[in-house]
Amino acid sequence: MTEIALSAGESIVGDRLAVAPPRKLIWRRFRRHKLAVASLALLAVMYVVAAFAEFVAPYDPNRNLFSSELEHNQAALFVPPQLPTFRDGDGDFTLWPHSPGAIQHQNPDTLRITYTRDGSAGTPISLFVRGHEYELFGLFTTDIHLFGIDEQEHPDKFYAPLGTDRLGRDMFSRMVHGARISLSIGMVAVAASLLLGVVLGGISGYHGGRIDGVIQRVIEVLRSIPSIPLWMGLTAALPPGMSQVRRYFLITLILSLHGWTQLAREVRGRVLTLRDEDFVLAARFSGASTRRIILRHITPSLTSHIIASLTLAIPVIILAETALSFLGLGLQTPVISWGVLIQEAQNIRTVALAPWLLLPGLAVVVAVLAFNFLGDGLRDAADPYAR
Repeated sequence: MTEIALSAGESIVGDRLAVAPPRKLIWRRFRRHKLAVASLALLAVMYVVAAFAEFVAPYDPNRNLFSSELEHNQAALFVPPQLPTFRDGDGDFTLWPHSPGAIQHQNPDTLRITYTRDGSAGTPISLFVRGHEYELFGLFTTDIHLFGIDEQEHPDKFYAPLGTDRLGRDMFSRMVHGARISLSIGMVAVAASLLLGVVLGGISGYHGGRIDGVIQRVIEVLRSIPSIPLWMGLTAALPPGMSQVRRYFLITLILSLHGWTQLAREVRGRVLTLRDEDFVLAARFSGASTRRIILRHITPSLTSHIIASLTLAIPVIILAETALSFLGLGLQTPVISWGVLIQEAQNIRTVALAPWLLLPGLAVVVAVLAFNFLGDGLRDAADPYAR
């Protein structure tokens, strides 16, 4: 009997040899990386929540819980995170979660405001409740929110699962809206880095000679400048009266200015090893243009390297935006990002008396770790030499 050695992705169907396409092989290997799959699911949830931030957030992120305008209302300042209770307003046990009452106290000597939990005065936490009005994707106006306390039925009650800040604004709502900026800025900056890195790196490695020398000297100049001082200097030079939308895109370009250089070098090195391969020479002799050879023939062979670089670059951009906003050089209020929120916790008084204001930093850590685990899984799955 003749033995046939089958490689990964090959199987015998009848008397024919079936070969799985590369995408199916990558997905099959990726599913074995349980941590990467869990990270992908977590990031998908985070991006969905960020996309529907107005619907998920129970309160207006820029308003006090008991105020229609942004003013210093003393009713809900520095409320600690509220764990749900399973007792209703009469004190009876219930299977549905309720918001515990918060009794406010003020020290007559220090004027410090504290709260005690009143579990016997629970208010039901409902799904699809009515609250403040908002525009969803700019298409239509509604006041339906995913969860919370119906403001029409209980106007004097609130539920702040992650507490409130110094102006009585709901931290959960602010973190949800901040996720939209912090997560999107990483994707936009990495997309710009991908375009520059693949195009310039491919041209540099494919043509060589003087073109390669010019591009590599530009990369060396940019990489010789430390990234953090470069980002700080460019963002500090932005005009203070600039609109926040324009500031967002300019900061995105600034963050991508330094990130494309590493990807360009990796692409150049791989292109140097592939430009004399038979499939590249065949495409060249058939009359294919340089752009087509780089984008359609060489770039697909660099999938694992590009994926690894991009997934590791996204958390770097998120951390950079957070650091710049924390220092007051990045995005500024009224724009909400995780870096802007952490500004509230940059003094010892806040850390000692309201440690829940550090929760946006925890969100940054979770997002960065998820991207790193996802990048490891995708890199291993896209490796053509993996077994």
